[in-house]
Amino acid sequence: MSDYDDWNKAIIDEFRENEGKVGGQFEGAPMVLVHHRGRRSGKDSITPMMYLSDEQDPGVFYVFASKAGAPTNPDWYYNLTTAGEARVELGTDSFEVAVTEVTGAERDRIYAVQSGRNPGFAEYEGKTKGVRTIPVLALRRS
Repeated sequence: MSDYDDWNKAIIDEFRENEGKVGGQFEGAPMVLVHHRGRRSGKDSITPMMYLSDEQDPGVFYVFASKAGAPTNPDWYYNLTTAGEARVELGTDSFEVAVTEVTGAERDRIYAVQSGRNPGFAEYEGKTKGVRTIPVLALRRS
């Protein structure tokens, strides 16, 4: 298991032990666990992510394929967009979601809200400027 896998596992364990809350650098941040299957490997994975709730629809929330400002999208982005669906754990609840990518002005608006609430996302966008646009995915409760 890699250091990254160990780090994710620790967050997942803490999330589950504390009804969806974690500490450390994610203290107070809205977190969700997203279950997805590798589009090539077929391997099941769980990725902890920060999310932003939709302001109008409580059945929709957004996740951001920031990869901490890396020049490439995270693998989970491709897994989710290929499958078009996933299962999530939100707090103590678990449910299926439909996955769609948000683009254009709506993507920019949502990303700006997330950056305003969590300044690290503005830093990630600065790192990717001219390289890639950080994707925003809408997860809609099915």
